[in-house]
Order: sequence, then C-alpha cells, then structure tokens
Amino acid sequence: MTKEQPGNKKKIYKKLRHQYRLVILNVDTFEERFSLILSPLNVFTWGGIIMIILVGLLVSALAFTPLRHYLPGYADNIKTKRIAYHAASMADSLEQELRIKNQYLDNLQAIVEGRPVQPIATGTKDTSVDYNRISLKRSVEDSLLRDEIESEEQYNLLATDEGDASKGIAAFFFFTPLKGLVTASFDPGKEHYGVDVAAAKNEAVKACLEGTVIIATWTSETGHVIQVQHGNNLVSVYKHNSVLLKKSGDRVNAGEAIAIIGESGELSSGPHLHFELWYEGKPVDPSEFMTF
Repeated sequence: MTKEQPGNKKKIYKKLRHQYRLVILNVDTFEERFSLILSPLNVFTWGGIIMIILVGLLVSALAFTPLRHYLPGYADNIKTKRIAYHAASMADSLEQELRIKNQYLDNLQAIVEGRPVQPIATGTKDTSVDYNRISLKRSVEDSLLRDEIESEEQYNLLATDEGDASKGIAAFFFFTPLKGLVTASFDPGKEHYGVDVAAAKNEAVKACLEGTVIIATWTSETGHVIQVQHGNNLVSVYKHNSVLLKKSGDRVNAGEAIAIIGESGELSSGPHLHFELWYEGKPVDPSEFMTF
C-alpha cells in the first residue's frame, strides 16, 4: 500500500471548501428571488448541528413529557402495581361471590327436589390445621399478658363500654380536618373505619381537637399517617398524607395544620384524606359529628 500523498489531501480539502451558489429564479422573468453561497463543508457542518439539535429535542420530549407512556415497553411501575393489586383483589372477590351464588342456587334446587341442603361457606378452610386439637382455654402466659396490657393506661384505647361507643362524645365541638367531597363513608362491615374526603392538591389537613401527636410515621399501605391523642379517651387518625407537619410528642391545637393532603400508600387511588375517630377503643362515624 502506498501512503496517501499530501497533495491529495489538499485537493479533497479544497473541494470541500469550494463554494457554490444556490439561486432561486422566477421561471417566467428569470428574476433572482433568493441566492445562497454554500460549500460541501458548510452543508455537512450545519446539517450535523441541526441533526444533533433535532435528536436532542426528540429525546427530551420522550424523557420529560407524557409522550414516554406511548413508547413500547414503558410502564409506570407504581401505577401498574396498584392496578394489578386492585385487579387481583377484584378477581378474588368476584370468584368468591360467584362460588357463594352457585352454592345458593344449588341449595334452592335441593330444597325443590327434597335433598339435604349444604351450608354456605363464606371462607376457605385451612386443611393444614387440625381444628379439633385447638385449645380455647386461657393459658398462664395469656393471663399474664392480658393483665399487663390492661394495666397500661398511657393512652387508654381499650373499650370499657359494651354500648354505643359514640355515646359521650356528642358534646365535643370538632373542627373539620378537611373540607371536600366524601368519596367513601364509614362502613365497619367492610373494615372501613373512617371517611375518605377528596380535596384539591396541597390542601392542609387540620387537627379536629387539641391534643398530643402519638404517632407520626409511614406505612406501605396507608402512606404518611399521623395520630393525635385527645382528652376523654379519644383518638383521631389521618392517613394517606403527602407531608407530615408534626412529629410524635408535639402538642397541637384544634384547627392547626398537621399534614398536607396526598395519595401516599398502596391503598390510595387519588389525593384524599382517610380520617378516623376512635373513642374508648371503638371506631365511630366522623360524619355524625362534623360536616366535610
């Protein structure tokens, strides 16, 4: 192989810098409307710069705008996990309801035909447990544990009245923690021991009564949670907050901001406050004592 001569390099560089004139003419009058002096080097240089700018704009649009959701294979992991969890829960509930309905229809048919009726089971029995060997007698350790728990009066959340837990707090003047739309009501049968109140983003959540913060923490299911101990064995609970403004041990007044509304936690589907009231260890309906 022979080395490339310096003269050839100069010829190539000269060709790249050779200038051409681009002219736009009127074909009828041959009037020159526009002209531009170009060279192959300028065309390559500016073409590369424009290409880099276009690629940068395209990458930025896909990375920082909702357009990324249309990319094949892209998925919001948190949202997808939440949707999958909700779908699995709904499928399990529907399967159980379908099984109960089918058994109910089978029992109706058995009544018509005079056959024995089978009891409708609402749960699945664990076959790995021998229920006949389970002892229901109170052991010494259980008695000691019960005495220890019952003797603790730091927060006194244990129920002492077998009647209506809301009886005795009707005289309280509650401050509404958040003004908004009630999206889910108090329903102990479905283990929903409070009310869900939806409101605008960044709204402040306020204490319903004066008291002391006993819990200010975060859980995977309910997100940022804060609990306030009030007088007369009353506790208020505020869940799914985005930010907590108080910590455990802080003293708060009625109407004082203690958190910011959010949608933290796996059990939240949008910005809202889950608010609970517990009186003497029993949940009560907050909507009976305040207007949201």
